Amino acid sequence: MSELPPLVLVVEDEPDLADLYAAWLGDEYRVRTAYGGQEALDEVDAAEDTVDAILLDRRMPGLSGDEVLAAVRERGLDCRVAMVTAVEPDFDILSMGFDDYLVKPVTSDTLRETVEGLLRRGEYDTEMQELFSLTSKKAMLETEKNATELADNEEYQRLTDRIAEIRSQADESLEAVTEEDDDFEKLFQDFDTDHDIDMDLDANGADPDDA
Repeated sequence: MSELPPLVLVVEDEPDLADLYAAWLGDEYRVRTAYGGQEALDEVDAAEDTVDAILLDRRMPGLSGDEVLAAVRERGLDCRVAMVTAVEPDFDILSMGFDDYLVKPVTSDTLRETVEGLLRRGEYDTEMQELFSLTSKKAMLETEKNATELADNEEYQRLTDRIAEIRSQADESLEAVTEEDDDFEKLFQDFDTDHDIDMDLDANGADPDDA
């Protein structure tokens, strides 16, 4: 018997949009849709097979996407989650347990590439998954916030410290992953550039806010 394709759960309170996402993905994956937060959790709990990836809207009536995400993580489910939402990323994303974050509108190519990346990263160990998630959050915040806002946020500083810590402990694993994952390589090239700038500023006794 051939192996079944991965199972993707689309959670979106606009049925037409949820069905569109499902149509985009249906050629490659098994896709289920949920038009609300509670329905999503019911789907997860009732699934005979493990849900491999979830595409999750944030703003939904009743149970919000943030609450669904928290519930999924509390259940200890081994699945990757991407938020697909009209909500621009803010510092609150630092405490959220997602793996990727897309801002609507999204194209079919972007959605397919995101699911492909989620499934690929599901094969990595826990440390590598955390590293990608943290580095993705860092990149998103740096597109939304200026240098002063970033420097003044303690959670963001802890984020960068944690990224550096994981990287220092996982050089060999990281090298293997970046060879296979272009997203990883791009994110870490950006991190290295930022980290080198910070190190230069520290060495010269300069305040990053004055740069």
